[in-house]
Amino acid sequence: MYAIIATGGKQYKVSEGDIITIEKLGVDAGETVTFDQVLAVNDGALKVGNPTVNNASVTASVVKEGRGKKIIVYKYKRKTGYHKKNGHRQAFTQVKIEKING
Repeated sequence: MYAIIATGGKQYKVSEGDIITIEKLGVDAGETVTFDQVLAVNDGALKVGNPTVNNASVTASVVKEGRGKKIIVYKYKRKTGYHKKNGHRQAFTQVKIEKING
């Protein structure tokens, strides 16, 4: 059984027991989160929503929150002496999928 959920502007294919990394939710570790935007559910027969499946939800528990690996952003324009170096670390939330209701 799997489901396709939408969160943080992205879509994820999840099954029970999966641990996925999504955009930051601002929820403490150990708490539960419910995703209501379920786009499709497959439990032997595929149910596709228009745009979401009615009465379907995915329950997950938060494993941890953190920040990803640093990405270096380097801007350069030739012949002008323009150099600019920035770093970026994207915040994330790691969740474990507990139950798919649908």
